[in-house]
Amino acid sequence: MRDIAATLRAWMDEGKPFALASVVDIVGASPRPLGTALAVDEDGIAVGGVSGGCVEAAVYGRCQEVLETGTAAVDTYGATEEERFFLGITCDGTMDVLVVRVEPDDPAINATLDAVLAGESASLVRVVEGPDLGASVAISANGFAGRLELGAIDLPSASGRVGRFAVEDYSPPPELYVYGAVDFAAPIVRIARTVGFKVTVCDARPVFATEIRFPDADAIVVDWPHRHFAAAEVDATTAVVVLTHDEKFDLPLLELALVSEAGYVGALGSRATHRDRLERLREAGLSEEALARLRSPIGLDLNGRTADETALSIVAEIVAVRNDARAGFLTGAEGPIHH
Repeated sequence: MRDIAATLRAWMDEGKPFALASVVDIVGASPRPLGTALAVDEDGIAVGGVSGGCVEAAVYGRCQEVLETGTAAVDTYGATEEERFFLGITCDGTMDVLVVRVEPDDPAINATLDAVLAGESASLVRVVEGPDLGASVAISANGFAGRLELGAIDLPSASGRVGRFAVEDYSPPPELYVYGAVDFAAPIVRIARTVGFKVTVCDARPVFATEIRFPDADAIVVDWPHRHFAAAEVDATTAVVVLTHDEKFDLPLLELALVSEAGYVGALGSRATHRDRLERLREAGLSEEALARLRSPIGLDLNGRTADETALSIVAEIVAVRNDARAGFLTGAEGPIHH
């Protein structure tokens, strides 16, 4: 639902009811994760999607039905070979899709959308079995909002099923800190925002770290990179991209970043630059274990030449590391495409 949150908020603010179809369970492979959603308003306008396209038409029809009747439903797709052939399902798995009618004053959906759009944490818990099918409650920093009494339930740390409940976890977007307001930085910001990062650009040079150069950034900071990083919030979801290509900026920053909890640390530079940088970091006292965390030369080998192609390779590597993927060609590879 995160991808369509802005549209759903606009519909609710306009007083428009809509049908919301959400993936609430997956067995085997699926192209989209739990919580992925398709919404349809009373004019038949659809936003979002629940699969790679194979079941969208069937789900759209169910949304229209539920929007008219108000009766929630759960449908399983891909359960039989006949259904898989008819719907054109190619993934080796099944998924359950919950469809509910959402009124503009729905407290659980309102609270979830507020948290998502504010970049805050929220969990949406919904009933997917039983007479109260579709009932929901949102749990956020503001407490509980909804028409569902949970009782004793241990919520998972990620989206998943707990008995007759489906839990959608909406954690804040991961942070990407881009150090160096160079020409590669603007497309990195743009692409990273598209794949769900909150992006901060930091550079000590105020003439380059400007909103005009980085209109897509969530934040622009004029400061020395190492000083900014020392005060920043960092965890295992954080990515750090060092583009400054200048020892006085790079080395103090990398000394901190490589021993931090950041899940990804990459630095721009040639192989010769990388070797020299490693030696200087060793002299500064960093261990081989810390140095092994440095991704440099940065990015996947796309043989790109333009700033956009270079940015794409860098963000692709960040996503691959985050997903623990080998990032090879799918053509010729064995095993499932979706994990």
